[in-house]
This record gives sequence, C-alpha cells and structure tokens, in this order.
Amino acid sequence: MPVRTRFAPSPTGYLHIGGVRTALFNWLFARHHRGSFILRIEDTDVARSSQEYLTAILDGLKWLGVEWDEGPYFQSQRVQLYREHVDQLLADGKAYRCYCTPEELEGRRQQALAAGAKPKYDGRCRERTDQPADLPSTIRFKTPQEGVTIVGDLIKGKVSFANEELDDLIIMRSDGTPTYNFVVVVDDALMGITHVIRGDDHLNNTPRQIHLYEALGYPVPAFAHLPLIMGEDRTRLSKRHGAASVTAYQEMGYMPHALVNYLARLGWSHGDQEVFSREELIEKFSLEGTGRSAGIFNPDKLLWLNAHYIKEGDPQEIAQQLIPFLHQRGIKAEPNGRLVKVVQSLQPRAKTLVEMAEMAEFYFKDDFSYDEKGSRKFLRPELSTFLSSLLEEFRGSKKFDEADLERRFRRLTEQQGLKLNQAAQGVRVALTGKTVSPGLFEVMEGIGRERVIKRLERALGYIGSQREGEAVR
Repeated sequence: MPVRTRFAPSPTGYLHIGGVRTALFNWLFARHHRGSFILRIEDTDVARSSQEYLTAILDGLKWLGVEWDEGPYFQSQRVQLYREHVDQLLADGKAYRCYCTPEELEGRRQQALAAGAKPKYDGRCRERTDQPADLPSTIRFKTPQEGVTIVGDLIKGKVSFANEELDDLIIMRSDGTPTYNFVVVVDDALMGITHVIRGDDHLNNTPRQIHLYEALGYPVPAFAHLPLIMGEDRTRLSKRHGAASVTAYQEMGYMPHALVNYLARLGWSHGDQEVFSREELIEKFSLEGTGRSAGIFNPDKLLWLNAHYIKEGDPQEIAQQLIPFLHQRGIKAEPNGRLVKVVQSLQPRAKTLVEMAEMAEFYFKDDFSYDEKGSRKFLRPELSTFLSSLLEEFRGSKKFDEADLERRFRRLTEQQGLKLNQAAQGVRVALTGKTVSPGLFEVMEGIGRERVIKRLERALGYIGSQREGEAVR
C-alpha cells in the first residue's frame, strides 16, 4: 500500500516549532517512500479558530517548501460524516447515550480522587435502556474493559495499555459536536492514512483510537510518536526559550531551508552529518534514525546554521529574499546585478536577512554621518589630492568593476607615495561613513560609479570645511 501521511493543525494559533517539526517529519517520510502528504485543518473549535491563523499556517508551510499533495481538508465541512459514524456505532451497540450531568460527573470524580481511585467514568449509563427525550445526553464509546492494548510504535517500540484503565470516551457532546479522538479516527481512516506520525503527547490517545478503528471496521494505521522538543533547561519548549512561530522566524530574516535543516536534525540523525540539502533529507530520512529522547532546541545553533546558508547560498536567490527587508528600511531595491554584488559582499558577514539589510543601508543611502573618530583620523587634508585624483579617474572611466578599481587605486597610491592602508581607510570612511566594511573595491562596485563620485565629492567638501574651521581657530 502506498504511504500516506498527514499533518492536521488547528487554526487556533500560529504554526510553532513543534508543529513544524511534526509536519516536516510527515512530509519527509512521505517523500522518501514516494507517497502522499495530506493537509487537514482541524477547525471544529469555531470559537477559537480564525482565518488569520489559517492563513499563517498555510503561508508558513509554503515558505518552508513543505508542499501537500491533497487538501487542505476542513473538519468543519465533514460533520455529517462524523454523525453517520456515530449512528453506526449506536446501531451496532458499540456506543450509548450518557445522561450524567457535568455536576454529577465532577462529584463522582472528586469522590474517586478522595478514595485514591482513578477518576474514570464509572459506566453508570452503559447498560441504560431508557432514553428520556427531555434530558440532554452525550454519546460514549463502549471501550473494552478487559485485556491489554499494545501500540506497536515505530519509534518507542511496543507500549502496553491496560484496557481497564481506559474509560468510556465521549465521542459526541450534548450539543451535537464530535470530539477530537473520534473525528481524527474517522478522518484518518477515510483518507487512507497509513502512518500517523505525531508528538508523543498524543501517545495516551492511541489505545482509545485503536479501539475506535476496530469498532468501525477500519484498518489500524502504523503509529510513530516523536519525542517532544525541550528548551535547554529541559522544560517543555516555550517562547521564553527563543521559540517562535514560523512567521516570526521569517520576519527575523531566517532562511527557510536553514529552519528545515535544523528541525530535521532536532530528534533525527544520519551519522554525524549536520548540513543537508533538501534532496539529501528526502533520500536519507527514516523513522529508524529518530531518537527516543527529547530534542533540545538551541537558538544559537539555529542562528549558526542560518549564517551558513546565507554564506553558501545563491546570491541571486538571497537578493530576491532580501528585497522585502530593504523595503522595510525605505530602500527601493530591485533584483538586479548591483543588488547581487551587494549581497555577495555581505554574505560572509550577515547571520540573518534582517542583519544583512541593516548592513546594506550604506550602499543605498547617501545621507549617512561619518564616524567621528574615523573621520578625524582618516579624512585629513593630505588625502584631498588623492581623492581628487580618484574622482578624475572615475569620471573618465567606463569600466567600474572590482578588478579595474583595485588596479587604478593601487597605481594612484604608488604615484603619490601613500600607504595603501591609510588611503583605503580614508576612502572607506568617505564612501560608508565607517572604518569597517566589506572589501573596499567590492563596496565601490556595489555602490556604483555615480554614487561613488557623489560621495567622494562630499568627502572633499567635508575635508575643506574642516580645514577652514581649523584656520578660524
């Protein structure tokens, strides 16, 4: 049977790290086995679901490249199917109506706790034959009360559950809405899901769901429960550990494949390899490589991996992704050769696209201030002749590439008997306002001939004004 996996988020919040990792493992498993990955939206909680969250989930998966083959299906559009399955269980005597009120159930729960017993439903309505029309009722599934249910988990191995520990699950509430454990079984069965890969916080639901599959006459899928992701303090991952939604990581300037690579390695390994292409992840992924212990989320390692992907990435692709971050800073950049040159100069230095956009500002904005110490040290009167000579060179040249710029620069410094470093630092301050930048000649090419000329003229004017000020003093 072809492999079919699914990811079933609820649009009651943004897509966070744990959910992304679950979606990714399902997607990788399906792709590795040339199967299908299905997206299902569990939106039966109408009060808490929103279009904003749904859009964020879909956009986040698309941004990461986790494409689905079917869907998205919406549970809110399948309610009639669930009711038909409830009716089937009632007709087969495998479910019953329960007329116990919430107050009665809570009272019995407190009594059981006081007596040191498990606070499970006591089955009071299990064999009840009357059906009072004037009383609201839930519908409960008749859970087997004897024997053991074994979950043959593909990650954890065999896990046994005593059936006597399981109570009769409510499968439909008194308002007619079905419950999670019931609808997920119906959906997975009707969608032909062969492997249910999810977080191990769902493990205790699994024996109940197996009983439902069997009662409905559906084949039971294989289960694989992923260890949860923890913070570095070994507590459950939360925002205080630096974890955020996919949208937030996108806004912070992370590369999508850096996040995919990092999350794939968070609980799965293939030897000592750390960096994987998308094709390698699909080729090498297996549940056998998934560990049984919790993955520890390390923001510093994710940042390191992101810096690696920026450094090694295709400059044209990065330039395209950088544009929105430049726009946020009021810079109207286009995906042209000049922007690619800017990206290439910053790739070894930037850890995120936000950082790269900040570093790139001087390429596009001419109204920067000079670093006070740098201008005092390097924009000196003795540099005026050299800057004037550079201006003449650049005004009369047609070529303006890195190699030609360096050749002209070195020739002029030799002719005028200047130290290369002193001249370079003065020009650097003139062009960027700073004493530290990417390589001077790649900076020049990235700024462009017209802007370089304009900035050198500005520096000459600055030096002249400083000289006049000193003369007055």
